[in-house]
Amino acid sequence: MALQTIELGDIGRDIRILDQTLLPFRIEYRELSTWQDAAEAIKVMRVRGAPLIGATAACGMALAVRSDPSDAAMFKAADGLRETRPTAVNLQWAVERCLSILACTPPDDRIKAAWVEAASIIGEDRAANRAIGEFGMPLIKALADPLDGEPVRILTHCNAGWLATTHLGTATAPIYLAHEAGVPVHVLVDETRPRSQGAALTAWELERAGVPCDVIADNAGGLLMQRGQVHLVITGADRVAANGDVCNKIGTYLKALAARESGVPFCVSVPTSTIDPAMPDGSSIPIEDRGADEVLHATGMDLDGTIRTVRTAAEGVSAINPAFDVTPAEMVSTLITERGLIKPEHAGRIVE
Repeated sequence: MALQTIELGDIGRDIRILDQTLLPFRIEYRELSTWQDAAEAIKVMRVRGAPLIGATAACGMALAVRSDPSDAAMFKAADGLRETRPTAVNLQWAVERCLSILACTPPDDRIKAAWVEAASIIGEDRAANRAIGEFGMPLIKALADPLDGEPVRILTHCNAGWLATTHLGTATAPIYLAHEAGVPVHVLVDETRPRSQGAALTAWELERAGVPCDVIADNAGGLLMQRGQVHLVITGADRVAANGDVCNKIGTYLKALAARESGVPFCVSVPTSTIDPAMPDGSSIPIEDRGADEVLHATGMDLDGTIRTVRTAAEGVSAINPAFDVTPAEMVSTLITERGLIKPEHAGRIVE
């Protein structure tokens, strides 16, 4: 992956992020100079995906103590970063992890300590991506063996690729490693309305990597599963409860229902930092409600190359926009983690 989603330079330098609100039409990097810049990037989804949100929050803490290493400023920044997006547990996890180090560090030493911790979080995520891929790839290989050269058809929902992390992604990591190993794969990419992370991001990165894929309408997956045209579903997650319930992008639950009805394995790829042992089950997970404009409008490039946002619904109508849903643990075939393949019901125990 030639591009990096986040770049942490030398101690005390600004942070660079790939601005994902401009993809797939423009590739631009954006400088983060303050913790408020990091919070804004998370809130408006310049960065998105649970692992990358966590890494960006850690960088935000580093920028906060660079500006003012006092306790008051540090805790204010932590509160501000936590408030940006409530569902992805990696954000809270990363802020708390940084605080646990910085609170025990003299103010004069906090800048270096914060940079070291942010770098550790980024490095650990890269290693986790690779391990998830290595544990998940044999699942794809096992499905490929009886297909006699035909591709394993894998359905994804939302974006859990390298754009959502710092390296290979979570859901895509087994796919990338299978492709590199010569296992024939073909990815069916849910468009993932209302922000179209599948069409705009997942398909874009798969195409760049030479992985065969097709974008499909969000409502097409059930039919394709009925027809036997999907061999495996892999998604990521923003939070996994202790009992194995999975919170992911809205629409994931419907794909899990269709997969169960059609006998298609439904796998969820996550680093263990996404498992929240303090959350007993999915009913307790806070579901982010986003603005109605995301549902009522769409952004794309017109025929003359101009990026435009247009209204797609009638004037005067309203919309509701829950960003996530919860898939019960019993509908998940396996969790693919950097520690191996685990049964969903063991999620909380693995972390503890």
